[in-house]
Amino acid sequence: MRIDGISALVTGGASGLGRASAEHLAAAGARVVICDLPGSQGESVAREIGCGTRFAPADVTDTEQVNRALDMAEEAGPLRAVVHCAGRGGPLRVVDKNGEPGALDHYEMVVRVNLIGSFNVLRLAAARMAKAEPIDDERGAVIMTASVAAFEGQIGQIPYASAKAGIVGMTIVAARDLAARQIRVCTIAPGTFDTPILARLNQEVREGLAAAVPHPKRLGRPSEFALLVAHIIENPMLNGETIRLDGAIRMPPR
Repeated sequence: MRIDGISALVTGGASGLGRASAEHLAAAGARVVICDLPGSQGESVAREIGCGTRFAPADVTDTEQVNRALDMAEEAGPLRAVVHCAGRGGPLRVVDKNGEPGALDHYEMVVRVNLIGSFNVLRLAAARMAKAEPIDDERGAVIMTASVAAFEGQIGQIPYASAKAGIVGMTIVAARDLAARQIRVCTIAPGTFDTPILARLNQEVREGLAAAVPHPKRLGRPSEFALLVAHIIENPMLNGETIRLDGAIRMPPR
């Protein structure tokens, strides 16, 4: 599918991987709507990106808010691409340092945002795409974001790793489910990327994370994530796949 001229929605588009994806797609000629929380910098980011990029405030777990964002995206034409980057972390152990069970409400919150939010965006976007006329035997592509934590979650990552593993698990099923409607589904599982979340860490920790990557021995760049997003959209044979984008890193226990 050609990117030039399509309508695309990017969740989590106010920063990090989502912003880089929105910038890349807009520069390639897509009409982009970025979707992020109401308190985010989404409005100013949309203006900075330019190219007609617009902002739709939404919590990805809220059906009504996501539908409003999709409405905005469809104002520019049939929805052809969704890049779902919205999510959050939050450390939790099975048993805490005081010997108490890990907080169930925290686990539920992280899983709800990352996993339930992913399914909510997927189902609502796919229903819109299914109504569009196909172009070159496809109607659209949905790209979700997992993490290498889905495969090698570290100590304290149990809610995040559970949610990201769930996204990996739904990818092939969703692709098969939506094949009859000519909609592709892929997931990117990034390793350690230089995003605002990692920017909060001290320099020593950041250098240690970069040194753990076999090659290239550095943190990933959001622009490299965006390059893969664009390739998935443009390559019609990429479907049902979770692609690790990690420089061959395999995360240690801690």
